[in-house]
Amino acid sequence: MCTAAGGPAAFDVLLSVLRDITPVVEALPPDAALADVTGSTRYFGRDAAGLGALIRVRALARYDVDCTVGVAANPLLARMAAHDGPPGAVRAVGGGPGEAAAFLDGKPVGALHGVGPKTARTLCDYGLDTVDRLAAAPLPTVQRLLGARLGRLLRDRAHGADPTPVSPNAPARSVGADHRFDRPELDPGRRHRALLALAAELGLRLRADDQVARGLTLTVRYADRSATTRTRALPEPTAHTPALATAAYALHDALRLQRARVTAVALRAEDLTGAAGTGRQLTFDPRAENIRRAESVTDRIAARWPGLLVGPASLAGLPRRSA
Repeated sequence: MCTAAGGPAAFDVLLSVLRDITPVVEALPPDAALADVTGSTRYFGRDAAGLGALIRVRALARYDVDCTVGVAANPLLARMAAHDGPPGAVRAVGGGPGEAAAFLDGKPVGALHGVGPKTARTLCDYGLDTVDRLAAAPLPTVQRLLGARLGRLLRDRAHGADPTPVSPNAPARSVGADHRFDRPELDPGRRHRALLALAAELGLRLRADDQVARGLTLTVRYADRSATTRTRALPEPTAHTPALATAAYALHDALRLQRARVTAVALRAEDLTGAAGTGRQLTFDPRAENIRRAESVTDRIAARWPGLLVGPASLAGLPRRSA
């Protein structure tokens, strides 16, 4: 598992460096990728951790992009190793007897891939607040709490088991933006405001490229370094800021975060296609047409004066950061 901070350019660099090492690379937008280096260790004469160090050196030396590398026997442990500490390192989980259990021991249950805030709260309410306690719990107990399928899946993961293969893919045609809060944000109103800023930025970029999106992905990152990602198809292909913002709000509100300590939110417009080949639903609402006309005006202003931020008044003073 490799992650790189720095936006789309850094993500492209990460994929390029990984594919120089192995053809088995699974892109995980916006900033991560899984790579199976089983077939590369003999060719390069290095073990997996050594290849992780080589990846970091190449990315830094050739492109001035730092990345974090997690090395383990399966994707679950590699993901957790990559997020187990500050960015910019190679962290390995050994494959020997007991090494996975030692790595997982004492970690919050929310650190397991697939455990969102709601599931974590359910487990914590019953005292299963760490990975080792979840691993020690009887399977029937966990299944009564979470359901048969999810209970078995998460208990297996608590034992460090993950049979999921690395599936080579091409990065989807998408564009994204993210916002990192100065401190963990509890106020849903401020999170909505950040999402509106991201929707406005995505809409502007899509319209500038004459593209529309068929789907939208929201990623929410928390103070415990866990994250939740949700995707939904849009009712119709669009680059219209209000439509993107409405979908972002719906994704956010469906998570029912309540008192979650959110450190960052990211939006990614998915499955892009040319705007010329798509239609849109006509409306008799004059306000909708006025908003579209206003968008075209602000787009021309932004194109002429790139340093000038033009958009909803509620975004005044809120920084925008691309992903």
